[in-house]
Amino acid sequence: MRLGVMANCFIQDSWEDAVKKTAAAGLKAIEPAAGGFLGDAHCKPQVLLRDESALKRFVDTYKSAGLEISALAVHGNPLHPDEKIAQEHTSAIVNGLKLAKRLGVGILNGFAGCPGAGEGAKFPNWITCPWPPFFGKAVEWQWEKRIFPFWREMAKRLQDAGVKLAFEMHPGDAVYNPETLLLLRDEVGDVIACNFDPSHIFWQGVDPLLAIKKLRDLIVHVHAKDVVIEEDTVRWRGNIDWKPQSDLLHRAWTFRTLGYGHDRLWWKKFISTLKLVGYEGVLSIEYEDPLMSADEGLRKAVAFMNDVLIFEEAGEIHWM
Repeated sequence: MRLGVMANCFIQDSWEDAVKKTAAAGLKAIEPAAGGFLGDAHCKPQVLLRDESALKRFVDTYKSAGLEISALAVHGNPLHPDEKIAQEHTSAIVNGLKLAKRLGVGILNGFAGCPGAGEGAKFPNWITCPWPPFFGKAVEWQWEKRIFPFWREMAKRLQDAGVKLAFEMHPGDAVYNPETLLLLRDEVGDVIACNFDPSHIFWQGVDPLLAIKKLRDLIVHVHAKDVVIEEDTVRWRGNIDWKPQSDLLHRAWTFRTLGYGHDRLWWKKFISTLKLVGYEGVLSIEYEDPLMSADEGLRKAVAFMNDVLIFEEAGEIHWM
């Protein structure tokens, strides 16, 4: 395995500076955002696809630094009931997969999306229980009328491009846990894959190590990000939390830099379990820690993960 970084921790920097910082940190891969919620500050597919000189500069920049692109990140909601947003995010996916094909990058990371609860909805509706009965009917409508049809059609484009869409399981999205990911994969086909981020499923109560064993070869990319769960808060009101990320004292959970939520032993088990199912790809460090700067967070994450990965060089595997 090799370490990389999701480039949005360098959101204030140019592509050239983001690449320089990535290489200087001793990382081997970079994952630029190419549209959707994360924007396209470092990678604008609509520009690169029509401007050969811009594309060459983009490619030369990361290749001359000895880096690879592990994936393009296009996290959006192509199923949003607001047609303008849905179209914008669908176009980002289409342009992203075209650029991925052009670059020889086989993975597009993103979300499945979340529709409204029926015709005429104004906002996405993430449904988490079947009762009262209208919830159950609404979630059936979402999958049968919106989610399955959209991704069946998009699968054709993915197959033509030779690109896999690696879904990040994320609450608020139709694909938020291993079960919903497998549901979509079984319906649409093997162009549907997984970008495994343990932080998003940890706080839901899912065991990431067991999830890896269930998903196996669906995992084609990994985000390395930690989360701390405030047990005292959870015990009296549960994990579901819509408070702002900035309201740290009152939240049930908060994203943290690697090692600030789970210790080295857990992360060694995480790496071992990935190896057990055959994953040997990139661990893309994602920064979302509100208690430290991006530079500090990345520096600490790289040092922590390098220490965790040392055991691989000796051939040591921590079997479960």
